[in-house]
Amino acid sequence: MYIEAVPNRNSPPAILLRESYRVDGKVKKRTLLNLSDWSPSLIEGLRALLKGGVVLPPGQDAITIKRSLPHGHVAAVLGTLRRIGLDRLLGPAGNRCRDLVIAMIVTRLIAPLSKLATAKALDPMTAASSLGSVLGLGEVDEDELYTALDWLLERQPQIEAALAKRHLKNGTLVLYDVSSSYLEGRCCELGQLGYNRDGKRASCRSSTACYVRRTDARSPSRCSKARPATRPPWRPRSTSSSGGSTSPMWCWSVTAV
Repeated sequence: MYIEAVPNRNSPPAILLRESYRVDGKVKKRTLLNLSDWSPSLIEGLRALLKGGVVLPPGQDAITIKRSLPHGHVAAVLGTLRRIGLDRLLGPAGNRCRDLVIAMIVTRLIAPLSKLATAKALDPMTAASSLGSVLGLGEVDEDELYTALDWLLERQPQIEAALAKRHLKNGTLVLYDVSSSYLEGRCCELGQLGYNRDGKRASCRSSTACYVRRTDARSPSRCSKARPATRPPWRPRSTSSSGGSTSPMWCWSVTAV
């Protein structure tokens, strides 16, 4: 059986339920029911049943989306990280600490968060993206992230040496810049009491050095401890043509890789 729409000149087409049969080798058809008075949805439902399909009740979708996690930005950043070989540089495959470090790097780029919020964003129950499932991390807590950072700190010399070998050659011109920031609190090992350009008294500060090659490819960046509480020496950075005022440029001692 099948449903056929028969044109009816200036009137709406006739919707007929028909079946085909053979007589002396010839295919013929006969009309079983006139469905012209049926609603279009009912006709389409019967058509689907005749084709062996399943008809859902009104208001029920064939596919129910229970959860949808953003993935495009994760695929872009994680794919780039793997293409440049940073995952292999950090450690061997299958190491959970390495996978957690990769997850923190990607999260820092797509949505910077605290360690507690990062752990929640990676955990399957509270995931904010597909990153945790793509890396196969499973359940994640903030203590694991701090453990992974300790693991990364132990490997820092090897990683820096590998990056320097990849990007730096003998005689390569290397430029570096240093930025400092003050810290609230007294528990950070990178911060020490020192001069603060914002005029804050008794504040800790830390410095970060960024090394750049002539080709603008970044080599390892590292945080170095700030100097003790003394005002750094300075020299004029620029002199205005009118008043001759000067602005200080702070001198830092930074150990190159």
